[in-house]
Amino acid sequence: MRGLMMEVPLLVSSLIEHGGTVHHDQEVVSRSVEGPIHRATWAQIRERSKRLARALGAILGLEPFDRVATLAWNGFRHLELYYGISGSGRVCHVLNPRLAPDQLVHIVDHAADRALFVDLDLLPIVEPLLGRLETVRSVVVMTDRTHMPETKLSGVHCYEELITACPADDYRWPELDENDAAGLCYTSGTTGEPKGVLYSHRSTVLHAMTIGLSDYFDLGAGRAVLPAVPMFHVMAWGIPHAAALTGAKLVLPGPRLDGDSLFALVEQEQIEFACGVPTVWHGLLTTMRHHGRAPVGLRRVLVGGSAPPLSMVEAFEREFGVEVRQGWGMTETSPVGCVNTPKPALRDLSEAERLRRKTWQGMPIFGVRLEVVDEEGRPVPHDGITNGRLLAQGPWVCSGYYRRENRAVRDGWLDTGDIATMDADGCVHIVDRAKDLIKSGGEWISSIASIAVENVAASCPGIAMAAVIAVPDERWGERPLLIAVPATGVVPDRDRVLVFLGECLPKWQVPDDVVFVDALPIGGTGKVLKARLRAQYRDHRRSG
Repeated sequence: MRGLMMEVPLLVSSLIEHGGTVHHDQEVVSRSVEGPIHRATWAQIRERSKRLARALGAILGLEPFDRVATLAWNGFRHLELYYGISGSGRVCHVLNPRLAPDQLVHIVDHAADRALFVDLDLLPIVEPLLGRLETVRSVVVMTDRTHMPETKLSGVHCYEELITACPADDYRWPELDENDAAGLCYTSGTTGEPKGVLYSHRSTVLHAMTIGLSDYFDLGAGRAVLPAVPMFHVMAWGIPHAAALTGAKLVLPGPRLDGDSLFALVEQEQIEFACGVPTVWHGLLTTMRHHGRAPVGLRRVLVGGSAPPLSMVEAFEREFGVEVRQGWGMTETSPVGCVNTPKPALRDLSEAERLRRKTWQGMPIFGVRLEVVDEEGRPVPHDGITNGRLLAQGPWVCSGYYRRENRAVRDGWLDTGDIATMDADGCVHIVDRAKDLIKSGGEWISSIASIAVENVAASCPGIAMAAVIAVPDERWGERPLLIAVPATGVVPDRDRVLVFLGECLPKWQVPDDVVFVDALPIGGTGKVLKARLRAQYRDHRRSG
């Protein structure tokens, strides 16, 4: 027997319609590429998104399901593209400006993007590529006529003129199938060529509805959120969609993610909750220590992209009284799969243990099922000790890759490529990426486990950042090598670092050597490029 409920599709356009109606006067604030702070309301974002939606067809000649690429920072125009493109039945394809030119060309051609919207300061990236892009027919610079740059490209449109030419008054969002494609993101390509993940309207709305809940991102009309995670990185973890749904004040930082700029914007706009990768929070912590306090109003940060070192958790919570929550996910999971929100029972733990548990990835959010299996595909005990491959399943977990024959799932589960444990509460602790494990003398060494080398190294006095990689060893097969960035003003001392690690780790986990560098290679999503480090140091031998 079927239930007697209306079959109303879940559409991206319904998010901006709700935000623009129910939360019409709530602010959307962004630091513009041109410089000034821009202020709008959800009602104004809705109106401009409708103008854009009409312009996509009337002026640019785009058809339903055409892919429309964006090369842009976190700003109000990019937000309008999220809604105008998807809401009108096209597919919003976000591009990472930090990718190499050849990668951008490959991704745009593979997606068959028909139009490209680009932020003012990123146009120099596009100009030398346009002759190589096979399918792009229109380029729109996301600025006004006053700031339009000189360019050798022909047929370039000005964003503000484009949407001004199209009224919004009588525009009606099309009635789409909720399973139609709405967004397209490509993986970072750390395990081969980038792969496209095609999000549906349904998956996008369900993801937005869930992450806004109090146990996860805790968004609402009385709260202000700042996504320091870029809007080109898995749709800014769904925050631009969830903010419209919940009516939160959305503050977009533009291209400036350095500690000083974030501190000033968070304090000026009274941000309660901010999200970003560990490299961003490292910069903010440096500024906070300079001021001797947290930005006024900041209560909570979410760390994602990679696990935060214990020293970072301790700094936020012990030094500045700012709660840390960790989120885990991947492009294939839209991206949020876990959030580490402590259960009440954890209050009985010691402070040290409570903070250590915050470096775990957390419990799966509603809608996501996770399982840890051994090499034969059998579930391992949920004892928080036994590890295996982490599998995922859910309504916003991808079932396949765009324009590829290979499917992403087997037997209904996505293999995430992570090695993890799970405890009796379902709390997941990722030991490592399968490709990053170091096998030394028959023992597995994880680079990001809470008791493993990388987190301990990051807490070593005088070390600002650290990464651990495997290097070949004749006796043991592989041994860990520590690549470390000294703190500002600190003279690095290898032996002192190794002594510190030896006091905190089992002997077989202590790296054989330490290499000091000015900076670690960071990819477009804020993660350390360990593949590059492995290639650079594959012939390394202990010095001294």
